[in-house]
Amino acid sequence: MRLATINTPNGPRLHVRGRSGYVDVAQATGQDRYAALQALLDDGPAGLEAAQSAAAGEGREYEERYFGPSVPTPRVIHCLGLNYADHVAEGGRDLPTFPNVFMRSPATVLGPYADLVVPALTDGYDYEGEVGIVIGTGGRYIPADEAMAAIAGFTVLNDASARDWQRAASQWIPGKNFDGSMPIGPEIVTPDEVNILDTTLTTKLNGEVMQQARTSQMLIDIPSTVEFYSSFTTLRPGDVIATGTPGGVGYARTPPVWLEPGSTIEVTVDGLGTIRNQVVAEPGDRSKWRWHPPQDS
Repeated sequence: MRLATINTPNGPRLHVRGRSGYVDVAQATGQDRYAALQALLDDGPAGLEAAQSAAAGEGREYEERYFGPSVPTPRVIHCLGLNYADHVAEGGRDLPTFPNVFMRSPATVLGPYADLVVPALTDGYDYEGEVGIVIGTGGRYIPADEAMAAIAGFTVLNDASARDWQRAASQWIPGKNFDGSMPIGPEIVTPDEVNILDTTLTTKLNGEVMQQARTSQMLIDIPSTVEFYSSFTTLRPGDVIATGTPGGVGYARTPPVWLEPGSTIEVTVDGLGTIRNQVVAEPGDRSKWRWHPPQDS
């Protein structure tokens, strides 16, 4: 199945790809609560079965501008850093001996085709194309060989990062948590529809390929990622895990390549789809704001 949240005159509503177009899950099933992804995932297998029944129907097509974030209201966004060897190398680091992790706020979520705002307080806004895991049943202490059964599906995301804020102190969190800095979508694709363990991820900036890798190149593969996170936290329906970005990011280039207003950034994962965002400037003058990272960050 392929699930999408689409903005309608009645607000954001969960849809499933039907025999043609997208079918409103709540309307098709008579379950009003299934207008929201979270309610459907909270219902576990019964919710997914309801969506599957709706997928047998005829729907309608929507223009890109109507697509909302594939996971509109995640409880938490877990992020795995330094998960491709070439990205580790381009940053001048040694291969990690233990997973590097951080978290994002739900307020960072952005639609797959919405404008991506460059924060006024950064001079180094970067792209990071990634695969996102969307948790289904979840749980605690999930072995890697059982992880796929705990996953609702996969989605495309861009872990856009303010590098100067990321490097200004020992923690990455500020640079990874500007509002609306993580486009995600356009769909959640269930595990049976894609070989997520070996597919291609590509990031393009103004049509030029900046990143390209196979997901089989991850240092910690997707089942092991779920196993790791479930070691210390209960994974719940609708939680998102960003699985890390490959080499080719902007900060590692000479000279660095940043996201600038007027540019277009897109991330494609074969089998999952493409997100595409026009980059725009944040309105207003913040030059006198107290908090700016040191210039050498």
